[in-house]
Amino acid sequence: MAVSPMAEIKDGKVVESQTAQSLAKSRTKNKSTLDKDAFLGLLVAQMKYQDPLEPTSNTEFVAQYAQFSSLEQMQNMANTMELTRASSMVGKVVIVTTTDSVGRETQIEGRVDYVTYENGKSFVSIDGGLYSLEDVYAVEDQTYLDTVELATQFMMAIDKLPIIDNITLDDADTIDALNTIYNKMSDYEKSFVAKAYLDKLEEYTKRIAELRADKNEGSGDGDKDDDDKKPDSDGDKEDSTGKS
Repeated sequence: MAVSPMAEIKDGKVVESQTAQSLAKSRTKNKSTLDKDAFLGLLVAQMKYQDPLEPTSNTEFVAQYAQFSSLEQMQNMANTMELTRASSMVGKVVIVTTTDSVGRETQIEGRVDYVTYENGKSFVSIDGGLYSLEDVYAVEDQTYLDTVELATQFMMAIDKLPIIDNITLDDADTIDALNTIYNKMSDYEKSFVAKAYLDKLEEYTKRIAELRADKNEGSGDGDKDDDDKKPDSDGDKEDSTGKS
């Protein structure tokens, strides 16, 4: 569009009118986006300051307005979808990535208490703090959290056992219980247990089996010794009568 001859020129440059300056501030405030009122203001300014020798047709104005209306509807739909997505996180545990003033990233994990919508953006509330939906790094499912907790407790119980050389039959009940818990786990739950812990549990299980075998063998030898020590009833009878 040609520059209107009515526009003010100073030092060889076109001076922006008050309306144009207002629109520029509006664009800066909204990060280079225009709302419906700002767009209408822009159309009015365009009509007011257009070159009378090369005026813009009404058809072009209507086309621009229709294009903006379609864009506005798409933006409203996107905002609604964002708010719906944020609302679905209420009650769930999420991980948020934040960046401090020196550019250092940290992650915050917590349960979403509520969702708020301010200045066209969705925010989730975690432990009293508000974080942008864009900063949500991950959403953790409750099944996932329960499985992680089960696997963590299972591995901690193995860590509490004595070293393999100090294992005794007093630890047998604990080791049997750990094997029972693991056997009852689903394949998904088992996948969260580190292989090193499974190898360790297998060593403990073998050691308990050896101790039990040693105990049973010792009990059997003791019974045999007792049998050897039993007197021969017939021999005792012959000795008592003096008969050979």
